[in-house]
Amino acid sequence: MAIRIARKLAVPLAVLALAACSSPEEIGDKVGVKQDAATPAGGATARAGVAADAEARSVKEETDLYQFELAWPKEVSAIPALAARLEAVGKASRKQLIDDAQDQQEAAKENKFPYRALSYGEQWKVVANLPGWLSLTEDVYSYTGGAHGNYGRDSLVWDKAAGEGHSGIDLFASPEVLQSALGDRLCDALDAERLRKRGADYVSSGIDEFDQCPGISDATVIVGSSNKQTFDRIRIYFGPYVAGPYAEGDYELTFPVDANVLDAVKPAYRSAFSIKR
Repeated sequence: MAIRIARKLAVPLAVLALAACSSPEEIGDKVGVKQDAATPAGGATARAGVAADAEARSVKEETDLYQFELAWPKEVSAIPALAARLEAVGKASRKQLIDDAQDQQEAAKENKFPYRALSYGEQWKVVANLPGWLSLTEDVYSYTGGAHGNYGRDSLVWDKAAGEGHSGIDLFASPEVLQSALGDRLCDALDAERLRKRGADYVSSGIDEFDQCPGISDATVIVGSSNKQTFDRIRIYFGPYVAGPYAEGDYELTFPVDANVLDAVKPAYRSAFSIKR
């Protein structure tokens, strides 16, 4: 069940993956969206003083065919290369939404049943703004028909010096190495949160995966900071249907960076991390 539901968000999140390693023009070519000539080049960097003038971005569209939302904070706008990439991601997501909505509207007309407008939204938020890095989350909501929509969360970590983006897990050797570094803490924390949500009288739904401990390969890894200088904590996010039924919602677990977690970081990024004091 988790895999089937997750596919509803697969296309937008796949487009997000392009943002980590592609220029806006390349993203546009891959998803069929033409970039405006005024869009900053992928290699552009923030100009001196641009942060003071940067503004948050917010777009909302609502028609009988679809609803679309896109938003990011001023910290993103202060980095033209990053803003250009996220703009390209947003355009690609909007195009996909409209294409899907038109197909479903036509199918509804042919089969003589009511059409319900599709919706898609992505909201970027700052997790940590460090001297050399900007860690972001992307909250995604998608309604593609049916009883309810679905939602999830992804991560993007921007290297300010290199002008490159990475997903949170890409800073680590592998999902398996990070999971080994966390050890029993991951499953213990998840079970404690499950107990809090479900109560002591919980009766299993009979779906094994809702009572088992999912792997980090099924999660989003988010890097954060308490000292505003380095990444010293991580969050593990499990979306709906991954660690429990839809009614339970999502799960997000926070862990300090310790020696084991630090060892799991790729050597190229280890200087951006520190053990939490």
